[in-house]
Amino acid sequence: MKSPLKRRKFIGFTSALLGSLVLKACGNNDNSTSTNSENPTFQTEEQKTTETQNPLKIAIVLPGIITDKAWNQTGYEGVKLTQEKLGAEIAYIEQVSQADQAETLADFARRGYNLVYAHGGQFDAAIQQVARQFPDTFFIGVNGAVEGENIASLRIDHLQGSYLCGMLGAMMTKSNQMAYITAQSFQATNEELRGFELGAKSINPDIKITSSYTGDWNDAAKAKEATLALISSGADVVYQWLDNASPAVLQTAQEKGVYAFGNTVDQLNIAPEAVLTTPVKRLDLAINYIAELVTKNELEGKIYSLGLDYPDILYLGEFNEVVTDDMIAKINDVKQEIITKKITFEPCQKDGKSTLCVNKTVS
Repeated sequence: MKSPLKRRKFIGFTSALLGSLVLKACGNNDNSTSTNSENPTFQTEEQKTTETQNPLKIAIVLPGIITDKAWNQTGYEGVKLTQEKLGAEIAYIEQVSQADQAETLADFARRGYNLVYAHGGQFDAAIQQVARQFPDTFFIGVNGAVEGENIASLRIDHLQGSYLCGMLGAMMTKSNQMAYITAQSFQATNEELRGFELGAKSINPDIKITSSYTGDWNDAAKAKEATLALISSGADVVYQWLDNASPAVLQTAQEKGVYAFGNTVDQLNIAPEAVLTTPVKRLDLAINYIAELVTKNELEGKIYSLGLDYPDILYLGEFNEVVTDDMIAKINDVKQEIITKKITFEPCQKDGKSTLCVNKTVS
């Protein structure tokens, strides 16, 4: 059931934000790091009243480390941005394993956090397990596919970004073989792979794309091994979505003289001879977007998907110097068609399986 965030739960938080004057970082405990508000020395009666109300408390649960310069770091930067803009109290915990997901989410709910982000589609089952037990906490599955009374999913439209990359890859490949490397198969990664495939085949229907799953977002050795195997099989363009392991893919591609794509943050500088461009996903802005909905009492139990029509949140980063102006112009034309919905991606059946296909409106 899709329902708006209940006013009775959050009206006090909105008022409290107006009274938050100074922010101060606190130390670590065994489970997480948090940041709280510091009370001013002199208070008006209005400030004293506000002090009795709880401030907005936001936590984020991360599968990796906040210094990975990729997925986890942008998630952490999102709650930091919310602290700066809204005066929220924040907390985070890093490197949460699959086995510990549910208990970690529940722990934040027990500690009174009103908004808890689970940073990855791999958290969906844990969110569904925990949410019913804590109706006063709203759980956000970043990259998720879940929704409910106190559950929402926040997703960047990975398919739109990867479609444009697929086009560029098809313009650059010489072997007509490309590859996609990630850690796990779930809805977000599957859609990104599908977008890459559709974009490539819009340029050359005969291109072959091979996918590989390392099982670990941060294991650089596994990432390098998978990259070498794909290059050995003929792939000369590699699209990757990993966290701390992503540099291993990009640097291996450069060493072997093939092209690659960054992901999430602009990664051209990691392997400047190999990286063609990066689908930049400003998770920090997207996370803050959800928190701002809370302050307006507008957060609903649904899936929020932010695509190229949010140009500050999803866009292509810097292009490699080998990418020509004509290529960029063609990509930009298609990007505009996606934004104006002349190109959409609709459910379809292919080879007996449900997937997404391109629907192009003819003017």
